[in-house]
Amino acid sequence: MRKKYLALVSLCAGTMLLSACGNLGSGSGNSVTQATQRSNKGYQTTGQADTSDYQGVIENGRYLTSKARGVGIIQNSENMLNLKSFESGMTTLSKEEFPTKDYIFREGQLLTKGTVQDWLGRRSKDNPTGLNPEDNGEKDADKRNPIYIQQIEEQDYMKETDGKLELAGITIGIGMNRKDYYQKEQYGAMYTTNISKEKMEEEGKKAAAEVLKRVRKLAGASDVPILICMYEQAPNDSLVGGTFYAYSVSDGDTLGSWKETDLQTSVLPATSANGAVNDNDESSFNAFKNKTQSFFPNLAGVTAQAKYKNKSLQELHVKITTQFYSETEIRSFTQFVSQMAKTYLPGDIPIDITIKGSDGEVQAFLAREKDSGSFYTHVFDD
Repeated sequence: MRKKYLALVSLCAGTMLLSACGNLGSGSGNSVTQATQRSNKGYQTTGQADTSDYQGVIENGRYLTSKARGVGIIQNSENMLNLKSFESGMTTLSKEEFPTKDYIFREGQLLTKGTVQDWLGRRSKDNPTGLNPEDNGEKDADKRNPIYIQQIEEQDYMKETDGKLELAGITIGIGMNRKDYYQKEQYGAMYTTNISKEKMEEEGKKAAAEVLKRVRKLAGASDVPILICMYEQAPNDSLVGGTFYAYSVSDGDTLGSWKETDLQTSVLPATSANGAVNDNDESSFNAFKNKTQSFFPNLAGVTAQAKYKNKSLQELHVKITTQFYSETEIRSFTQFVSQMAKTYLPGDIPIDITIKGSDGEVQAFLAREKDSGSFYTHVFDD
């Protein structure tokens, strides 16, 4: 299963980055020349397959990964959709402040893994930099000090100066809990402390001000614009990730005014707890769902995570759970899903579809970029 998961991650990345990576050594003459020139200047980028996407930084022939890499996975182990929505939402908000035509993306290099882990911890004698309140010893859900801050991530935005890349902007994402899960004893039952929206926002603003203060002291970050984005974590049992609810830009030592975002994440089909953002999207998805479920009798579910900006659908991530008994069934179903998706789902947004067995193993994957006619499909062999 691990091999299939890693392969799926590679396929997802490939659908987005294949053309861009081609700029390093293949493709049009202009693309190759561009990459070579950058290499001669002392740095190299992934290239840019689409003007709406950032170029990434390559160092010594390898993609430059975050110094805090892995912390987000640990913090979101119970709902990985939170991490996916968190990272993609940060990039979406960053494009408003740091346009893709002017800036190059670099994974965070200022905050180390140890630093982020300390900041996410509780404040104590041994961890004075903890942003979460100290443990008051209480076990009652309404009396204990909950964990308010669940995740922190840094993204760097670079500009070229005299043939070198220099830090020109920073985005910091801060993930806030509305529900804090805890145990009263090791290996015991799981309990929940509910956090009001008002308290979440209050604690988030405190954390943002402190994070800004600390980041400003880091080398190269004293005078660049810093965008701080506040994110509300989705509950562990949610079928979708969380949503960014506010952001602020700082050009100095204090935060600017807070602005609400127009981003929203929704689950399809809609539920009583999560209503449809757009009725047309709901109708289109239900038509796709009904046609898909009519093809095979053993479908356990067809759901989707829909991402919106200003109530306009931006991307769709579909998950189909079923059980097949032969590779020919999987291949036939994958081809059918591709046709139904092309017929019923919007054609002007990126879409990916993951088909899983009832045991959780990925059986097939489909993806289509924005305004692309057909779906790329892959069936996983045993």
